[in-house]
Amino acid sequence: MDRPKKESRKVPKKGRPVPVPMSPEQMIAEARKAFFVMFGLLAVVWLVQLANYSDHYALSRDYAVVSGDVGTLPDILVAPLLHWSWAHIESNSGPLFVFGFLAAYRGVARFLGLTLLIAVSSGLVVWFFEHGDVATVGASGLIFGYFGYVVVRGLFDRHLIDTLIGIVMGASFAYLLTVAVPGTPGVSWLGHLGGLLGGLVGAWLFRDRRAPRKATGALAPRTPPAGNAPQPGPGSPRSDLYKELDDLGLL
Repeated sequence: MDRPKKESRKVPKKGRPVPVPMSPEQMIAEARKAFFVMFGLLAVVWLVQLANYSDHYALSRDYAVVSGDVGTLPDILVAPLLHWSWAHIESNSGPLFVFGFLAAYRGVARFLGLTLLIAVSSGLVVWFFEHGDVATVGASGLIFGYFGYVVVRGLFDRHLIDTLIGIVMGASFAYLLTVAVPGTPGVSWLGHLGGLLGGLVGAWLFRDRRAPRKATGALAPRTPPAGNAPQPGPGSPRSDLYKELDDLGLL
Protein backbone atom coordinates (compact mmCIF):
# COMPACT_ATOMS: atom_id res chain seq x y z
CA MET A 1 0.00 0.00 0.00
CA ASP A 2 1.42 3.33 -1.05
CA ARG A 3 2.00 5.78 1.71
CA PRO A 4 0.40 9.19 1.16
CA LYS A 5 2.83 11.84 0.16
CA LYS A 6 3.34 14.64 2.58
CA GLU A 7 2.43 18.06 1.31
CA SER A 8 5.58 20.10 0.98
CA ARG A 9 5.52 23.64 2.24
CA LYS A 10 8.09 26.29 1.65
CA VAL A 11 9.11 27.93 4.87
CA PRO A 12 10.12 31.56 4.37
CA LYS A 13 13.70 32.22 5.24
CA LYS A 14 14.38 34.41 8.21
CA GLY A 15 15.86 37.74 7.37
CA ARG A 16 15.16 41.40 7.02
CA PRO A 17 11.49 42.02 6.21
CA VAL A 18 10.74 43.39 2.79
CA PRO A 19 9.22 46.90 3.01
CA VAL A 20 5.63 47.15 1.83
CA PRO A 21 4.69 50.02 -0.52
CA MET A 22 2.80 52.82 1.19
CA SER A 23 -0.92 52.93 0.67
CA PRO A 24 -2.56 56.21 -0.41
CA GLU A 25 -3.75 56.70 3.18
CA GLN A 26 -0.23 56.26 4.54
CA MET A 27 1.14 58.62 1.89
CA ILE A 28 -1.38 61.31 2.84
CA ALA A 29 -0.53 60.84 6.53
CA GLU A 30 3.22 61.18 5.82
CA ALA A 31 2.59 64.27 3.67
CA ARG A 32 0.62 65.82 6.53
CA LYS A 33 3.47 65.11 8.95
CA ALA A 34 5.97 66.51 6.44
CA PHE A 35 3.97 69.74 6.21
CA PHE A 36 3.96 70.25 9.98
CA VAL A 37 7.63 69.30 10.29
CA MET A 38 8.64 71.89 7.69
CA PHE A 39 6.29 74.48 9.19
CA GLY A 40 7.90 73.85 12.59
CA LEU A 41 11.43 74.02 11.16
CA LEU A 42 10.67 77.30 9.42
CA ALA A 43 9.14 78.69 12.62
CA VAL A 44 12.31 77.79 14.54
CA VAL A 45 14.49 79.46 11.90
CA TRP A 46 12.47 82.68 12.15
CA LEU A 47 12.42 82.65 15.95
CA VAL A 48 16.19 82.26 15.93
CA GLN A 49 16.41 85.16 13.49
CA LEU A 50 14.39 87.38 15.83
CA ALA A 51 16.72 86.56 18.72
CA ASN A 52 19.74 87.02 16.45
CA TYR A 53 18.54 90.39 15.17
CA SER A 54 17.78 91.66 18.68
CA ASP A 55 21.39 90.88 19.66
CA HIS A 56 22.89 92.54 16.56
CA TYR A 57 23.58 89.13 14.92
CA ALA A 58 25.88 87.98 17.71
CA LEU A 59 24.60 84.41 17.24
CA SER A 60 25.74 84.39 13.61
CA ARG A 61 29.18 85.64 14.64
CA ASP A 62 29.51 83.17 17.53
CA TYR A 63 28.19 80.03 15.81
CA ALA A 64 29.34 80.43 12.22
CA VAL A 65 31.53 77.83 10.51
CA VAL A 66 35.06 79.13 9.96
CA SER A 67 37.48 77.20 7.78
CA GLY A 68 40.25 75.46 9.73
CA ASP A 69 38.93 76.57 13.12
CA VAL A 70 38.47 73.36 15.13
CA GLY A 71 36.31 75.16 17.67
CA THR A 72 33.64 75.82 15.02
CA LEU A 73 33.23 72.18 13.97
CA PRO A 74 30.26 71.57 16.35
CA ASP A 75 28.64 74.69 14.86
CA ILE A 76 28.10 72.78 11.61
CA LEU A 77 24.80 71.60 13.07
CA VAL A 78 23.72 75.08 14.22
CA ALA A 79 24.87 77.32 11.36
CA PRO A 80 21.99 76.32 8.99
CA LEU A 81 19.53 77.92 11.43
CA LEU A 82 21.31 81.30 11.39
CA HIS A 83 21.31 84.15 8.88
CA TRP A 84 23.04 87.49 8.40
CA SER A 85 20.04 89.68 7.52
CA TRP A 86 16.30 89.75 6.89
CA ALA A 87 16.92 89.60 3.14
CA HIS A 88 19.06 86.51 3.70
CA ILE A 89 16.37 84.60 5.59
CA GLU A 90 13.58 85.77 3.28
CA SER A 91 15.38 84.48 0.21
CA ASN A 92 15.93 81.09 1.87
CA SER A 93 12.51 80.52 3.47
CA GLY A 94 10.45 79.72 0.36
CA PRO A 95 12.86 77.22 -1.26
CA LEU A 96 13.58 75.65 2.15
CA PHE A 97 9.89 74.90 2.72
CA VAL A 98 9.16 73.67 -0.82
CA PHE A 99 12.17 71.40 -1.26
CA GLY A 100 12.06 70.29 2.37
CA PHE A 101 8.43 69.24 2.05
CA LEU A 102 9.10 67.32 -1.18
CA ALA A 103 12.04 65.59 0.50
CA ALA A 104 9.98 64.68 3.59
CA TYR A 105 6.60 63.65 2.22
CA ARG A 106 7.58 59.98 1.79
CA GLY A 107 8.90 59.57 5.32
CA VAL A 108 9.76 62.02 8.08
CA ALA A 109 12.23 59.67 9.81
CA ARG A 110 14.22 59.29 6.59
CA PHE A 111 14.05 63.06 6.14
CA LEU A 112 15.60 63.74 9.55
CA GLY A 113 18.55 61.49 8.71
CA LEU A 114 18.88 63.21 5.35
CA THR A 115 18.90 66.65 7.00
CA LEU A 116 21.69 65.63 9.35
CA LEU A 117 23.74 64.25 6.45
CA ILE A 118 23.29 67.43 4.38
CA ALA A 119 24.17 69.74 7.28
CA VAL A 120 27.36 67.78 7.96
CA SER A 121 28.43 67.54 4.30
CA SER A 122 27.77 71.22 3.63
CA GLY A 123 29.58 72.34 6.79
CA LEU A 124 32.58 70.08 6.26
CA VAL A 125 33.12 71.25 2.68
CA VAL A 126 33.15 74.84 3.94
CA TRP A 127 35.41 73.96 6.86
CA PHE A 128 37.98 72.16 4.71
CA PHE A 129 38.03 74.24 1.53
CA GLU A 130 36.94 77.81 2.28
CA HIS A 131 39.78 80.38 2.07
CA GLY A 132 40.39 83.15 4.55
CA ASP A 133 38.67 84.00 7.80
CA VAL A 134 35.13 83.69 6.37
CA ALA A 135 32.20 83.03 8.73
CA THR A 136 29.48 80.97 7.01
CA VAL A 137 25.87 80.57 8.15
CA GLY A 138 22.53 80.05 6.42
CA ALA A 139 20.04 77.40 5.33
CA SER A 140 21.08 77.46 1.68
CA GLY A 141 23.21 74.33 2.14
CA LEU A 142 20.08 72.47 3.26
CA ILE A 143 18.14 73.88 0.31
CA PHE A 144 20.68 72.60 -2.21
CA GLY A 145 20.79 69.24 -0.45
CA TYR A 146 17.01 68.83 -0.54
CA PHE A 147 17.02 69.95 -4.18
CA GLY A 148 19.59 67.32 -5.19
CA TYR A 149 17.74 64.65 -3.22
CA VAL A 150 14.36 65.45 -4.80
CA VAL A 151 15.79 65.50 -8.34
CA VAL A 152 17.39 62.03 -8.22
CA ARG A 153 15.38 60.18 -5.56
CA GLY A 154 12.89 58.76 -8.03
CA LEU A 155 15.67 57.23 -10.11
CA PHE A 156 17.17 55.37 -7.16
CA ASP A 157 13.76 54.31 -5.79
CA ARG A 158 12.46 53.41 -9.27
CA HIS A 159 9.33 55.38 -8.41
CA LEU A 160 7.49 56.97 -11.31
CA ILE A 161 5.81 59.85 -9.47
CA ASP A 162 9.03 60.88 -7.70
CA THR A 163 10.92 60.66 -11.01
CA LEU A 164 8.42 63.02 -12.65
CA ILE A 165 8.65 65.41 -9.66
CA GLY A 166 12.44 65.34 -9.96
CA ILE A 167 12.32 66.15 -13.67
CA VAL A 168 9.95 69.08 -13.11
CA MET A 169 11.94 70.47 -10.16
CA GLY A 170 15.25 70.02 -11.95
CA ALA A 171 13.98 71.80 -15.07
CA SER A 172 12.30 74.60 -13.09
CA PHE A 173 15.14 75.33 -10.66
CA ALA A 174 18.23 74.44 -12.68
CA TYR A 175 19.36 78.06 -12.29
CA LEU A 176 20.14 77.28 -8.63
CA LEU A 177 23.22 75.42 -9.80
CA THR A 178 24.77 78.69 -10.94
CA VAL A 179 25.45 79.59 -7.30
CA ALA A 180 27.03 76.19 -6.58
CA VAL A 181 30.07 77.00 -8.70
CA PRO A 182 32.89 79.53 -8.09
CA GLY A 183 32.39 83.12 -9.08
CA THR A 184 29.27 84.29 -7.24
CA PRO A 185 30.28 87.18 -4.93
CA GLY A 186 29.03 87.18 -1.34
CA VAL A 187 27.69 83.62 -1.60
CA SER A 188 29.14 80.48 -0.03
CA TRP A 189 29.20 78.38 -3.19
CA LEU A 190 31.18 75.75 -1.26
CA GLY A 191 28.32 75.40 1.23
CA HIS A 192 25.90 75.04 -1.68
CA LEU A 193 28.08 72.47 -3.39
CA GLY A 194 28.59 70.51 -0.16
CA GLY A 195 24.85 70.46 0.48
CA LEU A 196 24.13 69.34 -3.08
CA LEU A 197 26.62 66.48 -2.77
CA GLY A 198 25.06 65.48 0.56
CA GLY A 199 21.60 65.36 -1.03
CA LEU A 200 22.79 63.20 -3.92
CA VAL A 201 24.54 60.80 -1.54
CA GLY A 202 21.46 60.78 0.69
CA ALA A 203 19.26 59.76 -2.24
CA TRP A 204 21.42 56.66 -2.59
CA LEU A 205 21.83 55.88 1.12
CA PHE A 206 18.13 56.36 1.94
CA ARG A 207 16.80 54.72 -1.24
CA ASP A 208 13.91 52.29 -1.13
CA ARG A 209 15.50 48.85 -0.72
CA ARG A 210 12.40 46.94 -1.70
CA ALA A 211 13.22 43.64 -3.37
CA PRO A 212 12.26 43.53 -7.08
CA ARG A 213 9.21 41.45 -7.88
CA LYS A 214 9.67 38.01 -9.35
CA ALA A 215 7.41 36.79 -12.12
CA THR A 216 5.27 33.78 -11.15
CA GLY A 217 3.38 31.32 -13.28
CA ALA A 218 0.03 31.89 -11.59
CA LEU A 219 -1.82 35.13 -12.11
CA ALA A 220 -3.88 36.62 -9.33
CA PRO A 221 -7.53 37.11 -10.19
CA ARG A 222 -8.38 40.63 -11.13
CA THR A 223 -11.61 42.50 -10.82
CA PRO A 224 -12.87 43.51 -14.28
CA PRO A 225 -12.65 47.32 -14.62
CA ALA A 226 -15.66 49.42 -15.39
CA GLY A 227 -16.37 49.73 -19.10
CA ASN A 228 -14.32 46.58 -19.85
CA ALA A 229 -11.20 48.71 -20.41
CA PRO A 230 -8.14 46.50 -21.05
CA GLN A 231 -5.64 46.35 -18.22
CA PRO A 232 -1.97 45.42 -18.69
CA GLY A 233 -0.69 42.17 -17.21
CA PRO A 234 2.34 41.82 -14.92
CA GLY A 235 4.69 41.64 -17.89
CA SER A 236 3.38 44.72 -19.65
CA PRO A 237 5.64 47.81 -19.88
CA ARG A 238 2.71 49.89 -18.62
CA SER A 239 2.06 47.80 -15.52
CA ASP A 240 4.30 49.97 -13.31
CA LEU A 241 2.48 53.11 -14.46
CA TYR A 242 -0.90 51.56 -13.64
CA LYS A 243 0.37 50.50 -10.22
CA GLU A 244 1.63 54.02 -9.41
CA LEU A 245 -1.70 55.54 -10.45
CA ASP A 246 -3.55 52.92 -8.44
CA ASP A 247 -1.44 53.64 -5.34
CA LEU A 248 -2.39 57.30 -5.63
CA GLY A 249 -6.08 56.40 -5.93
CA LEU A 250 -6.31 57.61 -9.53
CA LEU A 251 -7.65 54.32 -10.90
